Amino acid sequence: MSADTHVPVRAPRPRPVRVRAGLIPRARGALSRAAPALTLYAAARLSGLAFMTLWAWHTGKHPRNLLGFSWDSVWYSRVAEHGYGTIVHSDDPTRLYSDLAFFPLYPAVVRAVRGVLSLGFVNAGLLVSWAAAGCAAWGIYAVGERLHGRRAATLLVLLWGVLPHAVIQSMAYTESLLTAFAAWSLYAVLSGRWLWAGSLAVLAGLSRPNGIAVAAAVSLAAAWQIVQLWRNRVPDSLSLRARQDWRLWAGAVMAPLGWCGYILWVGWQKGSPLFGYFRVQRKWGSEFDFGRDAWTSVRNLVVGREHFTYFMVVTVATLAVLMFVLLLLDRPPLPLLVYSAVLLVIALGGARYFSSKPRFLLPAFPLLLPLATGMARARLRTVAVTIGALAGLSCCYGTYLLTIATSAP
Repeated sequence: MSADTHVPVRAPRPRPVRVRAGLIPRARGALSRAAPALTLYAAARLSGLAFMTLWAWHTGKHPRNLLGFSWDSVWYSRVAEHGYGTIVHSDDPTRLYSDLAFFPLYPAVVRAVRGVLSLGFVNAGLLVSWAAAGCAAWGIYAVGERLHGRRAATLLVLLWGVLPHAVIQSMAYTESLLTAFAAWSLYAVLSGRWLWAGSLAVLAGLSRPNGIAVAAAVSLAAAWQIVQLWRNRVPDSLSLRARQDWRLWAGAVMAPLGWCGYILWVGWQKGSPLFGYFRVQRKWGSEFDFGRDAWTSVRNLVVGREHFTYFMVVTVATLAVLMFVLLLLDRPPLPLLVYSAVLLVIALGGARYFSSKPRFLLPAFPLLLPLATGMARARLRTVAVTIGALAGLSCCYGTYLLTIATSAP
């Protein structure tokens, strides 16, 4: 008998092959984890809309028109239907209202949705805003989960949905669209997907004037990462570093193209490529004055010359500054800090439209991170009472903004 028969021979097991999950399975997994947060967010927003709807009917107003065809929504609907070219003259000779002040992505999407689904422009605008709000809530959850876990992420989404002025998330405005692109662009930066980050920053820059905050966050974060890569370069990993570098460079270069492209296009239309858009804004009375006009509004509030909305504006702005300080002390990732800082400077430093400053701050969801993480460590009863109180305030103030207030939210 040969020696082979006495030696047990075991065939080697094949090594398990790791198959990277595709985009769709990963998205499904992320959506399933975010589902509880999105459900709570939807419940909060639907409660606010139901309260507003009942009061609107009581006062003889149509809730759909309040949400989809008031203030700036009228301008967006007009651009979606007729394109650019509308100019409205004012009794004040220094004022000239041109629709070129409104960035193009939202009306373009509304027009496309209207064509596909055969809806009216108002309904299409609301559908786009509601879908964008859902995508924004999901993106906010993704950022919060990556940084602080599922509990804090859920509270972050819920806090964003019960802000006093959260009704704007359900209006035919562009804040929800910008927040969606911003949240997912910041998530892409945090997860090292620089091409996605740059592409989403381009879309954010085409959504609103303060979309430049997303481009600033992506570009500065990429620049800092490039510095770190080249500073710590190891000879054995040159090829890997080079591949990483080109994606970083591409993301950094792409990020501001949307915002800059529209600014230059409007400038070309007005005969001044670099300054034409800002002249259009100046005719609207909107310019950066380092907060002088905001200070005048606060002073008028103290001496009793302004209405209730201004009290809430001062409260929200003050809390935003305080939350930024707390965020700074928490030492968050650089892109979140830059994004929040730019939004805060633009909102508080801009002239006129004082009542709209909370709306300009609505996309600044990272400011809520310190509160969300603090509540994540609190007792359930404390969290429930806090969220309930905020939800009640949001319902009442949102209804006030749309049915009683005389200034644009």
